Amino acid sequence: MYDVIIIGKGPAGISAALYTVRSNLKTLIIGKNDSALRKAERIENYYGFAEAIRGEDLLKNGEKQALRLGAEILNDEVIAAEKNDFFEVATPNSHFTSRALILATGQPVKKVKIENLERFEGNGVSYCTTCDGFFYNNLKVGVLGFNDYAIHEAIELQAFTKKITVFTNGKDLVVSDKYACDLKDFEINNKEIEKLDGKEYLEKIYFKDGSSEDLDGLFVAYDSPSSIDFARKMGIMVDGNSIVVDKDQQTNIDGLFAAGDCTGGFKQISTAVGQGAIAGKRAIEYVRKQKLK
Repeated sequence: MYDVIIIGKGPAGISAALYTVRSNLKTLIIGKNDSALRKAERIENYYGFAEAIRGEDLLKNGEKQALRLGAEILNDEVIAAEKNDFFEVATPNSHFTSRALILATGQPVKKVKIENLERFEGNGVSYCTTCDGFFYNNLKVGVLGFNDYAIHEAIELQAFTKKITVFTNGKDLVVSDKYACDLKDFEINNKEIEKLDGKEYLEKIYFKDGSSEDLDGLFVAYDSPSSIDFARKMGIMVDGNSIVVDKDQQTNIDGLFAAGDCTGGFKQISTAVGQGAIAGKRAIEYVRKQKLK
């Protein structure tokens, strides 16, 4: 029996654990090494670092901190979670029980099968316009996607450059009325993509019709995240692909909290850490009340 189980070991999950474990609550963190933050080559907008830090290093430091304070971390995938008398969490090989549960699963981006896409992650391919748009001032960039998500990201990039192309990768561009009037601000390329190319950094995008374009950066905003499927099965209220929480990061299920990108909103490390801290504090209060019953 754990006092708190945290699903997800990114900034939100680790931040929550720092509070629960220092309050002497037995805490288990379960997650895989699939955080989009691992692909960030340079992070310059997080407090306390005079020099840029790699996302991979920031995540490793967070895990070491949690372990030093007494948290347990399991590198595994949660395949089911439910609430009976307590919360029951299952991985492919194990089953765990806890008094409180914190979801900090993030919103993994959908994989796109394009040759060399992963090769250039952190070197021209990005998944966050807010994080990395600054590095492409006045350069030629693309957004990979075909719906509102892609157009929203393209609009975000306008603060840094006007040379923006939306690449739909052969799909029809489908946007709501909200974004229809913004399409005129961007080049739209509907060709199916063959591969990305360059030396150390992304330099060119090739299409299956044999044509190509020079490109300095590509931001992936493809389809919609789908990391909360199991949350829906638990009866947690969701809004689109985001878990609904109140100001205390509480979901509609008593004792179940959520923090970070899985709740939508401003997808930044600082936001995730802050939400994780709130979720951890509220989980502490919840567990203490349960133990008094």
